[in-house]
Amino acid sequence: MSGTKRPGGVFELGGRAVARVGYGAGKLAHFDSDPAAGVAVLHAARELGVDHIDTAQFYGDGTANRIIGRAFGASTDVTVVSKVGAVRVDAPVPLAPAQRPEQLRAQVHDNLRALGRDRLDIVNLRRLDTGPGLRATGDQVVDIEDQLAELDTLRAAGLVGAIGLSAVDVPTLQQAMPAGIACVQNAYSLLSREAEEVFTTCRDAGIAWVPFWPLGGALPPGVGDAIARSPRVGDHPVVRRIAGEAGVTAAQVGLAWLLGHGANTLVIPGTTRVDHLRDNIAAGSLRLTAEQTGQLDEVGPAQSLGE
Repeated sequence: MSGTKRPGGVFELGGRAVARVGYGAGKLAHFDSDPAAGVAVLHAARELGVDHIDTAQFYGDGTANRIIGRAFGASTDVTVVSKVGAVRVDAPVPLAPAQRPEQLRAQVHDNLRALGRDRLDIVNLRRLDTGPGLRATGDQVVDIEDQLAELDTLRAAGLVGAIGLSAVDVPTLQQAMPAGIACVQNAYSLLSREAEEVFTTCRDAGIAWVPFWPLGGALPPGVGDAIARSPRVGDHPVVRRIAGEAGVTAAQVGLAWLLGHGANTLVIPGTTRVDHLRDNIAAGSLRLTAEQTGQLDEVGPAQSLGE
């Protein structure tokens, strides 16, 4: 793939330059009964220049990770980022906190087994401080210093390449930064900018910003009741008008705005369809005009998450 242009340009992630348009693996859980189809989507993404896959063991209770392992094995051509801090459970909300250090260690090993790898390039600690969905109670309220100490031990042992964070506020991020933070993932989009101060902190520190839920709409099962009230970027009239002017999709406008909002931004849209995949990747080549960007910048958050 050395001759393939990496969509959106590149930014450093865990010590490697990766394409700024990656692939979010949450929807690979839909391929549980047809993993070959999921492998085909991943191979198409790689052919189009994607070299950053974002996943979690709780996506389909390991389904996504197993498909990624089947598609790429232990190849170093693709940077694989996974998450710890929650586990899949058999309940109406099929996700439960798993924040204690020994639980984080177990989850790292679960990810490695499902992926068929000896090392996670990056592991994101899914905190429960902010954003939609889970909150920690009881013994799941754990100081981040204890969590980072466990992850640092795994990093020193070579099981983890770098450490990232997910669903954090600015004080937590600042507390964690001395440990060396490769990236931050928070819910964030054109219409949901509650994490703007976290984004700014990352931008100023040169930390990769990897927004999840970049186009609004529904999250994977288990995130919480905020799903029903999340603003969908593609439905906003300003986004739709600019998409019509540019001859592109509304989703492409939303992704292009994110990429233009900060050079440290990496987008990880997910899909089960190769045609949608091509559209998402093409957003990396879309250059909004200064006027269009200004109009989108003025679009206020449609609704706060979880309110």
